[in-house]
Amino acid sequence: MGGDPGRKSIGARRNPDSADAILDAAEAVLVEAGYSGFSIEAVARRARAGKPTIYRWWPSKAALLFDVYQRLKRVDNPDTGNLEDDLVGFLKSLFSHWRETPSGSIFRSLIAEAQSDATVAAVLAEYTKGRHAHTGQMIERAKARGEVAADVDPALVADLVASFAWTHLLTNRLDEDETTLRKAVGYVVQGIAPPANSPPAIRQRSRRRRIVG
Repeated sequence: MGGDPGRKSIGARRNPDSADAILDAAEAVLVEAGYSGFSIEAVARRARAGKPTIYRWWPSKAALLFDVYQRLKRVDNPDTGNLEDDLVGFLKSLFSHWRETPSGSIFRSLIAEAQSDATVAAVLAEYTKGRHAHTGQMIERAKARGEVAADVDPALVADLVASFAWTHLLTNRLDEDETTLRKAVGYVVQGIAPPANSPPAIRQRSRRRRIVG
């Protein structure tokens, strides 16, 4: 009952071949058993790896699942020279990926579990930082082109974009057309105040609403 003679020994540092085998096994378990049937035990059996090894590299099931999610993720990060086009292209690609692959279901389940599991919540928070930095690159490029004010916080804009995307994921509304996506992005990029040259009555009503609100 010895180990696989072709499998390299595994130490504290990840062995790339062994890590890939574990991630392959994790993907297969997800496909066969779904999120509810996913467990470290099932992954260890399929990968012929010890549970201590998996936990040494991934301290929790959530950490392993996030790595699987990242591995499956194929989402565009457009660089069209225009911020609105970049963000619309990103959202179209993200929604399509969530809709057409298991990734949407995986991520939805992880978000749900994070509401009652502090370990999952911590992993989700760390993951979110990285994704916001990734989306923030689009904002930084727009700053360099002069499309965005110098004092705009890219992480906060990324939060707004992510909030829109996550709301649609959690409510299973991933089939929005490009017109709707472009309108939402326009609200983020251009704001929702009336233009300066709009009729005075409209500007006055807008100011009154802001004061009352």
